[in-house]
Amino acid sequence: MDSPRWLPLESNPEVMTKFVSCLGMKPSWQFGDVYGLDPELLNLVPRPVCAVLLLFPVTEKYEAFKQEEEERLKGQGHGVSPDVYFIKQTIGNACGTIGLIHAVANNQAHLQFEADSPLKKFLEQTAKMTPQERATFLEKDESIRVTHESSAQEGQTEAPSLDEKVNLHFVAFVNIGGQLYELDGGKPFPIVHGKTTEDTLLEDAVEVCKVFMARDPQEVRFTIIALSKDSF
Repeated sequence: MDSPRWLPLESNPEVMTKFVSCLGMKPSWQFGDVYGLDPELLNLVPRPVCAVLLLFPVTEKYEAFKQEEEERLKGQGHGVSPDVYFIKQTIGNACGTIGLIHAVANNQAHLQFEADSPLKKFLEQTAKMTPQERATFLEKDESIRVTHESSAQEGQTEAPSLDEKVNLHFVAFVNIGGQLYELDGGKPFPIVHGKTTEDTLLEDAVEVCKVFMARDPQEVRFTIIALSKDSF
């Protein structure tokens, strides 16, 4: 049986904020663009930041690195905290929604939800599941799918067809227990990138983003988005 496919979500902070708002997250935290990697431009991002999303092109170099990374970490263990909420991506083109779920699920102590929030309900129902079970559960979650579809149609660029293969991918960076985690539903497990703090999460995540960019120096299709307390 073919795995389900959704329309891809645009890397547009307004669309993302509306998406989680429609699913019952209160707007005290909002998504906004990170306009550059220099300290002066990072200083423009409202603080605190509780999650960073990176949109990047999936190239041959990236695929080769991903394979090598997986083999290396499988061999040495990857020391992931049980507090990390991780969901696999089994739905085509859903990496944007998976990234948002990773950003929100791992910051529930900071974020607030409406009483009947479909997103909060999803997180509560999947809290004790494995990453694969969460993925299967998401495939059947109509409220998230419908909100995703309407959000995918709202961006500034025309949404591609369901069958079109999109070679851009979202990952999320979060701070769990003082460790910087890269959460990518296309990978078998979370990736630990060393120590971080609530105050330095943005700068620490950007250092990892720079590695993604350096791997494909000819590419310009990179977008960084921060989830911040104050409105942008």
